[in-house]
Amino acid sequence: MPPTTPLSVLDLAPVTVGSTAADALRNTRELAQLADRCGYTRYWLAEHHNMTGIASAATAVVIGHVAGATERIRVGAGGIMLPNHAPLVIAEQFGTLESLFPGRIDLGLGRAPGTDQLTARALRRNRMGSDDSFPQDVLELQAYFRPVQPNQAVQAVPGAGLAVPIWLLGSSLYSAELAAHLGLPFAFASHFAPRFLDRAIELYRSRFQPSEALDQPHVAVAANAIAADSDEQAQHLMGSLRLRFAAMARGVRGQLPPPEAFIEQDWSPAELAFADESLACSAVGAPATVRSQLQALIARTGADEMILTAQIFDHGARLKSFALVAEAWGLANTTA
Repeated sequence: MPPTTPLSVLDLAPVTVGSTAADALRNTRELAQLADRCGYTRYWLAEHHNMTGIASAATAVVIGHVAGATERIRVGAGGIMLPNHAPLVIAEQFGTLESLFPGRIDLGLGRAPGTDQLTARALRRNRMGSDDSFPQDVLELQAYFRPVQPNQAVQAVPGAGLAVPIWLLGSSLYSAELAAHLGLPFAFASHFAPRFLDRAIELYRSRFQPSEALDQPHVAVAANAIAADSDEQAQHLMGSLRLRFAAMARGVRGQLPPPEAFIEQDWSPAELAFADESLACSAVGAPATVRSQLQALIARTGADEMILTAQIFDHGARLKSFALVAEAWGLANTTA
């Protein structure tokens, strides 16, 4: 019997060494079309700024690009960093997307800036918002998606009455508790910050309060998933991601490097430990290996859904990885 837990995709729109953001966005379109054909549930893109290795800064624009190129799959943000924006602007953007692609748009929200502090100040300019106002901003955003009330002075047009599904995203206990309090679905960023995964899920489930959006808790767990014809080939492809995270331990960010550039001896034990701890929620290997590792993570967390990301230097290998995982999982229509 195939596993029943839905699989979704988180695309960080990686800009690889030697390529451009335009290349990355074309690759995103192609991967989304494959995910659509293969039976993945949703396709999310993330907001990051001032990062030369990620092309999805204008997240709502890229979501429209992906939704217009696909037919069935839900498309959304994983996520929008709400402290960077006025809630009304996000309501209008996602109200527009929902109007264009009805029933297919998700809005995941995070409370981090998705960048460094200098860039965060450039984004916010004179806005008074911060992560301290995040709960109030979420409530304001929810209100814009409800039907217009009598004498309501400010409306989201489009947006009002569209009930765009809102998720809270997090890598700590804060968003887990807020999602539970508001009765919203919760996605944990364990693909790069797995430390609090188990505690966050337990807190979310134990404190969940049913709402008009959700009557019982719903948890999505993010994981890196890299599949190839053999375990050895997949581990080789994983070298790009290990190198990226080892470099982050030195405060270095950049475009996604080829796996051949990772030479373990170039890095200290502490830097390698940082990379491996950050990437602990990963399933890497031949299709059967990836399937087994994902099933173990689901058994451990009770995840209602898995959101998979694969930062692979070679675009063809990335397409093949997602196709192999879909086939191993028994998703509907895995002929890619």
